[in-house]
Amino acid sequence: MNAPLKFAIVGFGNIGQRHAKHIQSNQDTQLVAVCDISSIRRQEIPDGIAKFETLESMLTIDFDVLCVCTPNFLHEPHTIASLNAGRHVVVEKPMALSVQECENMIAAADASKKKIFAVKQNRYNPPVAEVKQLIENNGLGKIFLVQVNCFWNRGDSYYAESDWRGKKQKDGGCLFTQFSHFIDILYYLNGPIRSSQGLIQNFGHQHNTELEDTGSFVMNAENDSIVNFNFTTCSYNKNMEGSITLIGEKGTVKIGGQYLNTIEYQQLAGEKLPDINITAKANNYGLYQGSMSNHDKVIENVVDVLLKNGKIMTTAIEGMEVVKTIETMYNHATMCSI
Repeated sequence: MNAPLKFAIVGFGNIGQRHAKHIQSNQDTQLVAVCDISSIRRQEIPDGIAKFETLESMLTIDFDVLCVCTPNFLHEPHTIASLNAGRHVVVEKPMALSVQECENMIAAADASKKKIFAVKQNRYNPPVAEVKQLIENNGLGKIFLVQVNCFWNRGDSYYAESDWRGKKQKDGGCLFTQFSHFIDILYYLNGPIRSSQGLIQNFGHQHNTELEDTGSFVMNAENDSIVNFNFTTCSYNKNMEGSITLIGEKGTVKIGGQYLNTIEYQQLAGEKLPDINITAKANNYGLYQGSMSNHDKVIENVVDVLLKNGKIMTTAIEGMEVVKTIETMYNHATMCSI
């Protein structure tokens, strides 16, 4: 029997605490240390776990895997520092804020012979898994059209909670912070994007963000399909929808709900998919809700890869492909008038 993998976490905010919960509940993993610059956050670290104020000091102790749960702009430096110190890294979304940063991280992983696990937990959603299998079995045939709708709410309290949110250099934009998971599922199911054009605007958050809060893109994927991607954080009062619809020569299917949590529609030439309607699985952060809560599966995948010679669910190359798509979208977006 293998000894438990020793984990540490940098960043003990909402998502860092979720990582801690699942590390502590997995029989093959042990949480040994947590680092956060906030003295208040450090007080929330469970008893028996070593507490650190800096990543540099935490990297002096013995552990196997670091979970990078810090703000977006710190993902690259924290990942590279950990790889250089001989640790595997689980890095939260987005992997980084540019393709160049991702390339730097991958180079550090190659040099250290350590692995990067990119967190894309929506790949584990049962409706997504069913549609992925359907596509791999050619159940949709050639895909003609894909539509992604991300209609969420992010109010003033969300941006007031952390000073990096809504800042261009630290946050990156809604496509990085709110909707990179949906871009990942678009990539996962339909492949890379060839070209993009879109409109963006900040309609409801001009008083507290430097970023767009709404956008609509038309894109062409490398499989020749047309992709329509619509997003907003202005859905009134609460999250409304997080969906992806695929229309192909052999069928139409929509993964819907608020968080890609249901098979909302299907009309297929072949065998019918299971009826799936999952409730109460979103990441609940009190003031807001995020994507489906599958971080237990993320930790299980790390165990499978490092202890059982399994396959990484989302590689660093795939994480970089998501960032590449986001860069393409922003580079070909126009700020519309209001």
